[in-house]
Amino acid sequence: IIIKTEQQIDAIRKSCQLSADALDHIESFVKIGVSTEEINNEIESFIRKYGAIPAPLGYNGFPKAVCTSLNEVICHGIPSEKTILKDGDILNIDVSTILNGYYGDTCRMFLIGNVSEEAKKLVAVARDCLDIGVTQVKPGNQFCQISKSIQNYANLRGYGVVHQFCGHGVGLKFHEEPYVYHSYDGKNFDERLMKPGMIFTIEPMICVGSPDAKIMEDRWTAVTVDGGLSAQWEHTVLVTDDGVEVLTK
Repeated sequence: IIIKTEQQIDAIRKSCQLSADALDHIESFVKIGVSTEEINNEIESFIRKYGAIPAPLGYNGFPKAVCTSLNEVICHGIPSEKTILKDGDILNIDVSTILNGYYGDTCRMFLIGNVSEEAKKLVAVARDCLDIGVTQVKPGNQFCQISKSIQNYANLRGYGVVHQFCGHGVGLKFHEEPYVYHSYDGKNFDERLMKPGMIFTIEPMICVGSPDAKIMEDRWTAVTVDGGLSAQWEHTVLVTDDGVEVLTK
Protein backbone atom coordinates (compact mmCIF):
# COMPACT_ATOMS: atom_id res chain seq x y z
CA ILE A 1 0.00 0.00 0.00
CA ILE A 2 1.49 3.32 -1.09
CA ILE A 3 1.75 6.08 1.50
CA LYS A 4 1.58 9.27 -0.54
CA THR A 5 3.89 12.22 0.01
CA GLU A 6 2.54 15.74 0.54
CA GLN A 7 3.51 16.63 -3.02
CA GLN A 8 1.69 13.59 -4.40
CA ILE A 9 -1.35 14.27 -2.22
CA ASP A 10 -1.62 17.81 -3.54
CA ALA A 11 -1.46 16.61 -7.15
CA ILE A 12 -4.00 13.84 -6.55
CA ARG A 13 -6.29 16.32 -4.78
CA LYS A 14 -6.32 18.49 -7.93
CA SER A 15 -7.17 15.53 -10.16
CA CYS A 16 -9.93 14.45 -7.78
CA GLN A 17 -11.38 17.96 -7.79
CA LEU A 18 -11.45 17.96 -11.59
CA SER A 19 -13.36 14.67 -11.56
CA ALA A 20 -15.91 16.15 -9.17
CA ASP A 21 -16.12 19.34 -11.23
CA ALA A 22 -16.88 17.26 -14.33
CA LEU A 23 -19.89 15.73 -12.57
CA ASP A 24 -21.06 19.19 -11.50
CA HIS A 25 -20.67 20.36 -15.09
CA ILE A 26 -22.70 17.51 -16.60
CA GLU A 27 -25.67 17.89 -14.25
CA SER A 28 -27.58 20.29 -16.51
CA PHE A 29 -27.07 17.97 -19.51
CA VAL A 30 -28.56 14.89 -17.86
CA LYS A 31 -32.22 14.92 -18.88
CA ILE A 32 -34.89 13.04 -20.80
CA GLY A 33 -33.98 12.47 -24.47
CA VAL A 34 -30.21 12.74 -24.06
CA SER A 35 -28.04 9.77 -25.00
CA THR A 36 -25.30 8.42 -22.79
CA GLU A 37 -22.96 8.96 -25.75
CA GLU A 38 -23.69 12.70 -25.59
CA ILE A 39 -22.94 12.68 -21.85
CA ASN A 40 -19.67 10.86 -22.52
CA ASN A 41 -18.62 13.36 -25.17
CA GLU A 42 -19.47 16.40 -23.04
CA ILE A 43 -17.50 15.10 -20.05
CA GLU A 44 -14.52 14.17 -22.20
CA SER A 45 -14.46 17.67 -23.70
CA PHE A 46 -14.63 19.20 -20.22
CA ILE A 47 -11.77 17.07 -18.91
CA ARG A 48 -9.52 17.78 -21.89
CA LYS A 49 -10.31 21.50 -21.64
CA TYR A 50 -8.39 21.48 -18.34
CA GLY A 51 -5.43 19.59 -19.73
CA ALA A 52 -6.39 16.18 -18.32
CA ILE A 53 -7.12 12.77 -19.82
CA PRO A 54 -10.15 10.54 -19.12
CA ALA A 55 -8.63 7.53 -17.36
CA PRO A 56 -11.15 4.88 -18.55
CA LEU A 57 -10.56 5.57 -22.25
CA GLY A 58 -8.53 2.65 -23.57
CA TYR A 59 -8.03 1.17 -20.10
CA ASN A 60 -7.85 -2.59 -20.74
CA GLY A 61 -9.74 -1.87 -23.94
CA PHE A 62 -12.60 0.18 -22.47
CA PRO A 63 -13.92 2.20 -25.43
CA LYS A 64 -15.28 5.37 -23.81
CA ALA A 65 -14.22 8.24 -21.54
CA VAL A 66 -16.71 7.57 -18.72
CA CYS A 67 -18.93 4.78 -17.42
CA THR A 68 -22.71 5.30 -17.60
CA SER A 69 -24.70 2.71 -15.67
CA LEU A 70 -28.47 2.85 -16.10
CA ASN A 71 -31.13 1.26 -13.86
CA GLU A 72 -30.19 -2.44 -13.51
CA VAL A 73 -26.60 -1.80 -14.63
CA ILE A 74 -24.39 -2.03 -11.54
CA CYS A 75 -21.22 -0.56 -13.02
CA HIS A 76 -19.00 -0.21 -16.11
CA GLY A 77 -21.85 0.61 -18.49
CA ILE A 78 -20.57 1.71 -21.90
CA PRO A 79 -22.00 4.98 -23.25
CA SER A 80 -23.95 4.60 -26.48
CA GLU A 81 -25.90 6.79 -28.89
CA LYS A 82 -28.62 4.12 -28.70
CA THR A 83 -29.09 4.48 -24.93
CA ILE A 84 -31.50 7.39 -24.52
CA LEU A 85 -32.50 8.64 -21.08
CA LYS A 86 -36.21 8.38 -20.36
CA ASP A 87 -38.58 9.47 -17.64
CA GLY A 88 -38.05 7.48 -14.43
CA ASP A 89 -34.50 6.31 -15.12
CA ILE A 90 -31.70 6.38 -12.57
CA LEU A 91 -28.20 6.84 -13.92
CA ASN A 92 -24.73 6.47 -12.45
CA ILE A 93 -21.92 8.45 -14.08
CA ASP A 94 -18.40 7.42 -13.12
CA VAL A 95 -15.61 9.88 -13.92
CA SER A 96 -11.89 9.25 -13.55
CA THR A 97 -9.24 11.75 -14.60
CA ILE A 98 -5.49 11.79 -15.16
CA LEU A 99 -4.17 15.29 -14.48
CA ASN A 100 -0.41 15.77 -14.77
CA GLY A 101 0.00 12.02 -14.32
CA TYR A 102 -2.15 11.74 -11.18
CA TYR A 103 -5.53 10.05 -10.88
CA GLY A 104 -8.86 11.11 -9.42
CA ASP A 105 -11.99 8.94 -9.27
CA THR A 106 -15.62 9.58 -8.32
CA CYS A 107 -19.18 8.71 -9.32
CA ARG A 108 -22.65 10.05 -8.67
CA MET A 109 -26.29 9.12 -9.21
CA PHE A 110 -28.70 11.19 -11.32
CA LEU A 111 -32.51 10.97 -11.26
CA ILE A 112 -34.22 11.43 -14.62
CA GLY A 113 -37.68 13.03 -14.62
CA ASN A 114 -40.33 11.49 -12.39
CA VAL A 115 -38.55 8.70 -10.55
CA SER A 116 -40.44 6.11 -8.49
CA GLU A 117 -40.36 6.25 -4.70
CA GLU A 118 -38.64 2.84 -4.72
CA ALA A 119 -35.84 4.19 -6.91
CA LYS A 120 -35.49 7.37 -4.85
CA LYS A 121 -35.16 5.34 -1.67
CA LEU A 122 -32.52 3.07 -3.21
CA VAL A 123 -30.46 6.04 -4.39
CA ALA A 124 -30.70 7.67 -0.95
CA VAL A 125 -29.68 4.50 0.88
CA ALA A 126 -26.74 4.03 -1.49
CA ARG A 127 -25.59 7.56 -0.68
CA ASP A 128 -25.98 6.86 3.02
CA CYS A 129 -23.83 3.73 2.60
CA LEU A 130 -21.05 5.82 1.07
CA ASP A 131 -21.24 8.40 3.85
CA ILE A 132 -21.24 5.70 6.53
CA GLY A 133 -18.20 4.05 4.94
CA VAL A 134 -16.36 7.38 4.89
CA THR A 135 -16.96 7.85 8.65
CA GLN A 136 -14.89 4.71 9.26
CA VAL A 137 -11.79 6.21 7.65
CA LYS A 138 -9.25 7.20 10.31
CA PRO A 139 -5.75 6.19 11.35
CA GLY A 140 -5.59 2.85 13.15
CA ASN A 141 -9.02 1.62 12.06
CA GLN A 142 -9.32 -1.73 10.28
CA PHE A 143 -10.44 -1.72 6.66
CA CYS A 144 -13.10 -4.30 7.47
CA GLN A 145 -14.95 -1.67 9.50
CA ILE A 146 -15.87 -0.01 6.20
CA SER A 147 -17.49 -3.16 4.82
CA LYS A 148 -19.15 -4.08 8.11
CA SER A 149 -20.77 -0.67 8.53
CA ILE A 150 -22.02 -0.57 4.93
CA GLN A 151 -23.34 -4.14 4.98
CA ASN A 152 -25.17 -3.65 8.27
CA TYR A 153 -26.82 -0.42 7.17
CA ALA A 154 -27.94 -1.78 3.77
CA ASN A 155 -29.28 -5.03 5.20
CA LEU A 156 -31.29 -3.27 7.89
CA ARG A 157 -33.04 -1.38 5.11
CA GLY A 158 -33.66 -4.46 3.00
CA TYR A 159 -30.99 -3.98 0.34
CA GLY A 160 -28.08 -6.09 -0.89
CA VAL A 161 -24.45 -5.04 -1.32
CA VAL A 162 -22.62 -6.17 -4.46
CA HIS A 163 -19.62 -8.31 -3.53
CA GLN A 164 -17.92 -8.80 -6.92
CA PHE A 165 -16.55 -5.25 -7.08
CA CYS A 166 -14.74 -3.13 -4.53
CA GLY A 167 -13.01 0.16 -3.88
CA HIS A 168 -9.29 0.55 -4.49
CA GLY A 169 -6.21 2.60 -3.92
CA VAL A 170 -5.79 5.36 -6.47
CA GLY A 171 -3.52 8.28 -7.27
CA LEU A 172 -0.30 7.15 -8.87
CA LYS A 173 -2.16 4.45 -10.81
CA PHE A 174 -5.82 3.91 -11.68
CA HIS A 175 -6.05 0.88 -9.38
CA GLU A 176 -3.66 0.24 -6.49
CA GLU A 177 -3.69 -1.49 -3.15
CA PRO A 178 -5.58 -1.46 -0.87
CA TYR A 179 -8.70 -3.07 -2.31
CA VAL A 180 -11.59 -1.91 -0.17
CA TYR A 181 -14.55 -4.24 0.27
CA HIS A 182 -18.08 -2.98 0.81
CA SER A 183 -19.79 -6.29 1.60
CA TYR A 184 -19.11 -8.35 4.71
CA ASP A 185 -19.99 -11.99 5.33
CA GLY A 186 -17.95 -12.55 8.49
CA LYS A 187 -15.15 -14.20 6.53
CA ASN A 188 -13.52 -11.35 4.58
CA PHE A 189 -12.11 -9.84 7.75
CA ASP A 190 -9.56 -7.32 6.49
CA GLU A 191 -7.50 -6.55 9.58
CA ARG A 192 -5.13 -4.15 7.83
CA LEU A 193 -4.96 -0.76 9.49
CA MET A 194 -5.44 2.58 7.83
CA LYS A 195 -2.48 4.95 7.99
CA PRO A 196 -2.08 8.66 7.21
CA GLY A 197 -1.20 9.23 3.56
CA MET A 198 -3.28 6.34 2.19
CA ILE A 199 -5.66 7.32 -0.63
CA PHE A 200 -8.42 5.01 -1.83
CA THR A 201 -11.98 4.94 -3.12
CA ILE A 202 -15.14 3.92 -1.32
CA GLU A 203 -17.84 3.06 -3.87
CA PRO A 204 -20.61 0.75 -2.57
CA MET A 205 -23.05 -0.72 -5.09
CA ILE A 206 -26.47 -1.29 -3.55
CA CYS A 207 -29.27 -3.38 -5.08
CA VAL A 208 -33.02 -3.71 -4.59
CA GLY A 209 -32.92 -7.50 -5.03
CA SER A 210 -30.04 -9.92 -5.46
CA PRO A 211 -26.58 -8.42 -4.92
CA ASP A 212 -25.09 -10.79 -7.49
CA ALA A 213 -23.76 -9.38 -10.76
CA LYS A 214 -23.37 -10.87 -14.21
CA ILE A 215 -21.17 -9.52 -17.00
CA MET A 216 -22.70 -8.88 -20.41
CA GLU A 217 -21.23 -9.94 -23.75
CA ASP A 218 -19.32 -6.68 -24.12
CA ARG A 219 -17.15 -7.96 -21.20
CA TRP A 220 -17.63 -4.73 -19.27
CA THR A 221 -21.25 -4.02 -18.40
CA ALA A 222 -22.22 -5.57 -15.06
CA VAL A 223 -25.95 -5.97 -14.39
CA THR A 224 -28.05 -7.40 -11.59
CA VAL A 225 -28.90 -11.06 -12.14
CA ASP A 226 -32.59 -10.47 -11.41
CA GLY A 227 -33.00 -7.19 -13.30
CA GLY A 228 -33.45 -5.20 -10.09
CA LEU A 229 -32.34 -1.60 -9.74
CA SER A 230 -28.83 -0.78 -8.58
CA ALA A 231 -27.28 2.48 -7.31
CA GLN A 232 -23.74 3.57 -6.53
CA TRP A 233 -21.91 6.62 -5.17
CA GLU A 234 -18.14 7.01 -4.92
CA HIS A 235 -15.59 9.25 -3.27
CA THR A 236 -11.81 9.19 -3.21
CA VAL A 237 -10.62 9.70 0.37
CA LEU A 238 -7.35 10.52 2.10
CA VAL A 239 -6.47 9.19 5.55
CA THR A 240 -5.22 12.22 7.49
CA ASP A 241 -3.38 12.38 10.81
CA ASP A 242 -6.64 12.65 12.70
CA GLY A 243 -9.37 11.39 10.37
CA VAL A 244 -10.36 11.68 6.72
CA GLU A 245 -10.39 14.21 3.89
CA VAL A 246 -12.85 13.59 1.04
CA LEU A 247 -10.95 14.60 -2.09
CA THR A 248 -13.86 14.44 -4.52
CA LYS A 249 -16.43 16.72 -2.85
